[in-house]
Amino acid sequence: PRSSVLLASDGLSLELNGLLNGRSGGDLVPLVERSLTVHRGSTDLKQWYQRRVRGKVPLQKAPRFYPTEDCKVPLKNRKTVKQTKLRSSITPGTVVILLAGAHRGKRAICLKQLPSGLLLVTGPYKINGVPLRRVDQAYVIATSTKVELPALPAIGDEIFKRKGKPTKNEKEMFVDSAGDSGYKISAEKIALQKEVDAAVVPAVKAVDMLQSYLRSRFTLTKGQYPHEMQF
Repeated sequence: PRSSVLLASDGLSLELNGLLNGRSGGDLVPLVERSLTVHRGSTDLKQWYQRRVRGKVPLQKAPRFYPTEDCKVPLKNRKTVKQTKLRSSITPGTVVILLAGAHRGKRAICLKQLPSGLLLVTGPYKINGVPLRRVDQAYVIATSTKVELPALPAIGDEIFKRKGKPTKNEKEMFVDSAGDSGYKISAEKIALQKEVDAAVVPAVKAVDMLQSYLRSRFTLTKGQYPHEMQF
């Protein structure tokens, strides 16, 4: 047993092992104190004494029988999920420059921060073709241009979740389904995009030259450095 290994170097190993394994009567604490004083017991014995005597932790004996198979025990996770801290330069209505993805180089309007910590942005789609998308704030450049947004519909992360592909049975395994593998936008998302565009486009047109500014792409030429620019 484990106790025999821990106390093998002590002079009182036989007596201690008998008490630990329940084969003999008596109080274990005085014996451990004697072992620590006279024989300088092992580190594991000291830790046991601190937990048992000073910490008043009850002794838990090892079970006599063990399961034949390993049982998975979930690990304790004390971490709490916290909302990602948003940069002070990004607020609802801020025009940002996308740095990655299919629409990199385009400008978009930040609508809000989703519960997942990602930014919800749109072009709007009617102006520059950028639909409702989730973007990490690390992949955008915040500009000083802002738009006063009206009341928008409630949008969460669930609208971006895609449905899993259905599993095929034995008969469908040999059927060519290459034409059905493309992603199709749901009617719900199309309707939501039209609703958002109807609210954001008038706010964009109210600002002079903002519509053409959103349509233009962000590019760099020779001698231009982003870290020296003020957006």
